[in-house]
Amino acid sequence: MTGQDERYDVVVLGGGAAGLNGALMLARARRSVLVIDAGEPRNAVAAGVHGLLGREGMGPGELLRRGRDEVTGYGGEVRSGTVVSASREGEGFTVSLADGDVVRARRLLVASGLSDELPSIPGLRERWGRDVLHCPYCHGWEVRDQAIGVLASGPMSVHQALLLRQWSADVTFLAHTGSPTAEEAEQLAARGVAVVAGEVVAVEVTDDRLTGVRLGDGTVVEREALAVAPRMVARAGFLASLGLRPVAHPAGVGEHLVVDARGRTEVPGVWAAGNVTDLMAQVGAAASAGAAAGAQLNADLVDEETALAVELRRAASGSTAR
Repeated sequence: MTGQDERYDVVVLGGGAAGLNGALMLARARRSVLVIDAGEPRNAVAAGVHGLLGREGMGPGELLRRGRDEVTGYGGEVRSGTVVSASREGEGFTVSLADGDVVRARRLLVASGLSDELPSIPGLRERWGRDVLHCPYCHGWEVRDQAIGVLASGPMSVHQALLLRQWSADVTFLAHTGSPTAEEAEQLAARGVAVVAGEVVAVEVTDDRLTGVRLGDGTVVEREALAVAPRMVARAGFLASLGLRPVAHPAGVGEHLVVDARGRTEVPGVWAAGNVTDLMAQVGAAASAGAAAGAQLNADLVDEETALAVELRRAASGSTAR
């Protein structure tokens, strides 16, 4: 079947760890499920996935390949494509793709992840996921005992520097366009983190290795790794027609979709899981959230089907009585 003839119990928007784990739960529950994957995972540039029990160090691409195989092995479908809009259709939804195709679903699971918005410093984006990093738990071990710089780029930057001190004794806080508060400066000093004033204007690279950062006055601060706190924004523009939009995260680190403890959004029939709602979730946490959302989606469908079955049974009983 093609186009609007296709109808699924659940369409999953996003094929990362959260989306695939949600789809796996649903497929194993004998639900018809389709995963639509744009093929742009946030961690594609990383050498390996870390902190995930049983899959430590596995390449992100390999992890997703295995996940897709597991979903399809239980009868789920995975399709490459970019979702441009999702809208209400009766009691369900229609999902429109960039190639013009349209699919229908009783429920939606949004697992489209987020985009990292980096400071506009020349050379920074090219090193992202290599020696320019953001998460100590994802990359701290790989840069242990190195000279690490932390760029003041967001409200969590001081916290980031204090964390990274756990992995290296040589951590420098680059104040960039601001400066730490008196309390923050005291905390950094207590942990032996040096503070360097001055705007960072470029990343220095030699033989394809980060060697430092250049300040506005020409000074080069030698560093082997650079931590940056990006502004993280949920990829959810295609939900606007449903009235569902990202909102500011309470920690000030970006924008996310708000869900309840079960993964439900404010729009009935739409769930969300992974980085699209939890901006700081690692792969394991995102996968776990996807699995939980998948189970809740199946339970919601069972409730709906049970209510309908009861109604039909009562109607049949009434007809028999007459």
